[in-house]
Amino acid sequence: PLIAYRLIHKLRGGSGIGRAVCLRLASEGASVVVADISEQSANETLGSLPSDLRGQGHMAAVVDVSSKESVTKLVTSIQTRYFQPPSVCVNAAGITQDDFLLSMDEQHFDRVVQVNLKGSFLVTQAVAQALVACGAPKGSIITVGSIVGKVGNIGQANYSASKAGVEGLTRTAAKELSRFGIRCNCVLPGFISTPMTDKVPEKVISKIKSLVPMGRMGEPAEVADVCAFLASDDSRYITGTSIEVTGGLFIG
Repeated sequence: PLIAYRLIHKLRGGSGIGRAVCLRLASEGASVVVADISEQSANETLGSLPSDLRGQGHMAAVVDVSSKESVTKLVTSIQTRYFQPPSVCVNAAGITQDDFLLSMDEQHFDRVVQVNLKGSFLVTQAVAQALVACGAPKGSIITVGSIVGKVGNIGQANYSASKAGVEGLTRTAAKELSRFGIRCNCVLPGFISTPMTDKVPEKVISKIKSLVPMGRMGEPAEVADVCAFLASDDSRYITGTSIEVTGGLFIG
């Protein structure tokens, strides 16, 4: 599981789950801003997005979510382009720097928390501030956590702590922002297939599948479908919750 989680959780707008979310929301008619620390990845995702519906217009942007200045610049550029803040925000930035607790480097702990937890805070705060400032009637902020945040994972003290923190952040944000019509929820993926999992030995993949009651790994699109539900009015009475997309992994 240590190796699997490190290789499988590939997020951000430019790749993996983040890319799948962008594709799903674009297919629903949304104008999508693909934000990634990698300009190349963001542009690759941008090029794959459908824009068939009238008024649909996508853009790519470079952002370092651990930097307040960078996040503020992103939100400002979105408002300049679209004349309004994003009504839906999906926080999918995540990194790993795995090691056992007894030997983990302090810098590796700090960096994972900076991106995964502080980054989620900065993006949530900036988007919420923009929505409140313009008097938007509603908004939906979705953060991609991990089942590891609930159950822990050997070799991932920093990652699991950051993802547990994301859930606490989301529940608090939901309580504070509900009166402004802004809903905040988490999606918790389990073992998800991405191009990176092709490098995982088949023996490891088989072990993973044996742990999942549904007997297979999930697809990025299956995580994206839940994000689309939480972004839509179909979930208008849902806030402050975490939805597991795990195939029953660690069900109890």
